[in-house]
Amino acid sequence: MSTLSLIFDVCTPRADVKAGIVRSHLVQVVDQAGMPAYLVPSAFFAHSHPTRGMKDLLRTVCLRLSGTGGMPSTIRLHTLHGGGKTHCLISLVHAVRGMQGVANVSEFIDPALLPTGPVRIAALDAESSDPADGLPLQGDLRAYTLWGEMAYQLAGAEGYRRIEESDRRRVPPDAETLRALIGDQPTLVMLDEIALYLPKAERAHPGGSGQVRAFLRALFQAVESSPRAALVVTLAVDKDLRVAETHREEHERAVATIAEAESVAARNAQHLTPAEEDETADVIRRRLFEQVDAAKAEAVVNAYWDVWDANAHAMPRAALTAEMKQQFILAYPLHPETLSLLTEKTDSLGDFHRTRGMLRLLAETVHILWRDRPADAYAIHPHHIDLSFAPIRDEITVRLGQVEFTPALTCDVAAVPPDGPSVAQLLDVKYYAGQLPIASYIARTVFLNTLARRESAKGIDPDRLKFSVCSPGVGPGFVEQACSRFIADSLYLDDRPGAPMRLLVEPNLERIICKQMAEIDAGAVRQELENHVRGLFGGPAEQFHLVPFPTGGCDLPGDLGDGRPLLVIMNCETVTISAEIGKVPTEIEEMCKRRNGLVCLVADQWLRENMRQKAYRCLALDALLKPDRICRLAEHQQREVRQQYEELPLELAAAILDCYRHLFHLPPGSMSAGDPIAHRVINVDDAKGPGGGQIAIVRALAEKGPRSGDCGQGDAPGCAPAQKTTNGLDPPDPATKERSCWGP
Repeated sequence: MSTLSLIFDVCTPRADVKAGIVRSHLVQVVDQAGMPAYLVPSAFFAHSHPTRGMKDLLRTVCLRLSGTGGMPSTIRLHTLHGGGKTHCLISLVHAVRGMQGVANVSEFIDPALLPTGPVRIAALDAESSDPADGLPLQGDLRAYTLWGEMAYQLAGAEGYRRIEESDRRRVPPDAETLRALIGDQPTLVMLDEIALYLPKAERAHPGGSGQVRAFLRALFQAVESSPRAALVVTLAVDKDLRVAETHREEHERAVATIAEAESVAARNAQHLTPAEEDETADVIRRRLFEQVDAAKAEAVVNAYWDVWDANAHAMPRAALTAEMKQQFILAYPLHPETLSLLTEKTDSLGDFHRTRGMLRLLAETVHILWRDRPADAYAIHPHHIDLSFAPIRDEITVRLGQVEFTPALTCDVAAVPPDGPSVAQLLDVKYYAGQLPIASYIARTVFLNTLARRESAKGIDPDRLKFSVCSPGVGPGFVEQACSRFIADSLYLDDRPGAPMRLLVEPNLERIICKQMAEIDAGAVRQELENHVRGLFGGPAEQFHLVPFPTGGCDLPGDLGDGRPLLVIMNCETVTISAEIGKVPTEIEEMCKRRNGLVCLVADQWLRENMRQKAYRCLALDALLKPDRICRLAEHQQREVRQQYEELPLELAAAILDCYRHLFHLPPGSMSAGDPIAHRVINVDDAKGPGGGQIAIVRALAEKGPRSGDCGQGDAPGCAPAQKTTNGLDPPDPATKERSCWGP
């Protein structure tokens, strides 16, 4: 283990990656401006992987520009957002300009195919165009349409003057005018993200999208009839022409528009995908790292394999395959779960720009890994995507449109000042101080696996979680332990039976209440119960002298002179009755020796915890209703807390009366030390208000028929029902007394 290399010894990140990758901008490169990583051909191709789609694009366009017959005039690049379309267009710009200074030209194209003379380029970036206010060109010239921009880029101010009227009136020129504008020179026209332009044109000018469609038909015809001209169009669709959920209507309209233009003119259009799925890892690795030591990388992967193999019982079957091991070797330093997460989970989100989005997240991750150098960084796991780091946090919540998960992120995963520590951060401090932040690793992994559009893809099962987090420095047992603690304390984790580990947008209210209950002091619960007991068995009825929670017979008062018996409530923490009553509790016997005319209530051992839990819940709900706490809950949860708080006092009263159900009594009058103490079980229906407990006791004592038993006298445990006695233990008949100690 000590000799196993960390990623810092195996990989060398590119210098610009440490500061994060800035998105490439096509127009800036055409205008020879922007970031050196994209503007300088040698730097650009050094961090570009030669995908099959890129190589086909460069070859096809360069042959077309040379006048080679039989080559398609139009190439359509299609992949979902961030799949490498713009990157391919930039590579094309550098290629038609000769790839000056590029040492590895042959990786991308046969050097003999590169143009040797000038090529005119028009890059129409739909995101930069402004059909409402016009795009500034030079001086007072502004282009209001794609054809205005194209004319200026191909032939300068003179070219724009030729179609200025069409631009200002927003009526496209015909195919012949565009053909004359293109001329006989090698000409490359690139139209990036047309789907984003159609709604802009419609908003700027009624019927604007229809005019754009007419322009595209004319442009396709003009390029088709120009032997040394090529048109490249990008669409945010997959290879089966399926569009992403985001801006679905616009993309479907763009697909139909391009298909219509192709059917009119470009009958031999070529469709290309910039990067296939099996090339994703190569693209990412080359864009992030200058160098990866293959021998050291394989040694690290073998160490992971040993961990997986030794813990096969705790790993998903898919982890223990030769294919998984080979995939890890090819993608290293990316852990297989990192690649899977970004291509199968977050990739399904409409706002995640596939390769581009992965690069931003991973570039920031590489930056903080090389900054902090954690001791377990043998590969880049999902949990190394640190959600407390502002750029990564913003990428998830803002760029991916997952703001609704911010409360879950802050509460359970990674809080940042001024918010307090999250659940995971607290667990790391409490249990794993000086060790790896394993609880945070688990929380990050669960959170990132939650981010998927498809419901079936959200979350991760426990075995997959262990596979994702385990490494040569982290065993599955360590993960299981921390996972159990996170599950117990998380407020936003989906706790429905059978649900995968995933976070919810709203906290689980029952979890919040239970967590608050765990923070309530036992002394506060004791006081709460005592207050409720006094209210239930004291109050306006006043048919007894209430003696709550005496410690012994010495706490009993002497003769109070009004003939009322004593109602003694025993402390439920010191005296309880189980289901089988073998004898009178010693504390009660001792009291009866000191004082007759006693009625003693004792809690049921098996019902005591229910009563205590109700008291805990009352105090927890009261804490949650504090202004600084209730505002953190959703509105429907606030209503639920208030409703429960209003209903719970009655539930607590019922629980107290249910629990204090064992009645031991001696009537006033003469009694010898050997007289038996009677036991009854009280059943309370609705006497839940102040003093209601006394009413229930009077009712029980006034009942005719046998008592439950004379404890200590019966033959069997539980005290068999005794015969009615004449020793004064039964309450007098109310019809024969004006007033008695049992009531009127």
